[in-house]
Amino acid sequence: MMKPTIAALALGATALTSTAALAQDADWREDVPVFRIGLLGGENEADRLRDHACQEAYLEERLGVDVELFPASDYAGVMQGLLAGQLEFAGLGSSGYAGIYLQDPEAVEPLYTVMQSDGSLGYYSVMYTLADSGIETLEDMEGRTLAFADPNSTSGYLVPSFELAEQLGGPLEGYFGETGFGGGHEQAVVAVLNGQYDAGVTWTSGVGDINQGYSRGNLRSMVDRGMLDMSDIQIIWQSNLITNGPRVIRSDLPQELKDLVMGAMMQLQTEDRACFDAINDGESMGYWPINHEFYEPIINMRRAAEGAR
Repeated sequence: MMKPTIAALALGATALTSTAALAQDADWREDVPVFRIGLLGGENEADRLRDHACQEAYLEERLGVDVELFPASDYAGVMQGLLAGQLEFAGLGSSGYAGIYLQDPEAVEPLYTVMQSDGSLGYYSVMYTLADSGIETLEDMEGRTLAFADPNSTSGYLVPSFELAEQLGGPLEGYFGETGFGGGHEQAVVAVLNGQYDAGVTWTSGVGDINQGYSRGNLRSMVDRGMLDMSDIQIIWQSNLITNGPRVIRSDLPQELKDLVMGAMMQLQTEDRACFDAINDGESMGYWPINHEFYEPIINMRRAAEGAR
């Protein structure tokens, strides 16, 4: 896995930054008077709106148009909003991007992703159980119940369902007593904490202090909100490295707008570090430009999964 340096990141941001002067005479604002940002489901709506309010204000100042946040109840809501032209921009998981691409390859463009604090461009899916459950290994999960997060989540469904089936040598239905969806990463953890499922899967950077929920991810976000104490759970399985999901923009938008958004967001970690951390679920090094090719392995995995269904 390539590990870009801080110097390279800064160089990339500088090269992609559009100046405010470039925007002042742009007439694209007549066609795009409001820039709508989709927020994936998976955690409390009020928390999502609060965490992203700084991004709303930041982009309004730099784009010169109104910016509005649209939280969806699930991943599919954001995906359909982008496909229908009802949203201009969103952060997606790799599987969500793959799902859009397989429906319409021209719908959106990936702009950048998050670089973890160790310089990698990936993260992990992990399976967790209650610390006092007596379930210590994947083998102990035979006949037990498992909560996935969302059917369009990379780490919360696509990758674990694919890798677990390979590891177990057969369909998950023949191994686990029952599988279901928690309605999002946060909700699935709550369901396990409440005893509704024996285990769940979620996403984490896999680096940093495990007692804090690692450096970044759903566990870290829940620890930071006081919703989770890591001593209450244990991790019994971890996936291979997964590509960090992209921030995407609709392909049919004016190029001037795309350039302004890219330039502004690539500067966010230096312009407003607190905002950068708030919208990225913990600590990370910065943003890194990516393109479609970065997600082809996940697209192929999702294509195969949909073909199997």
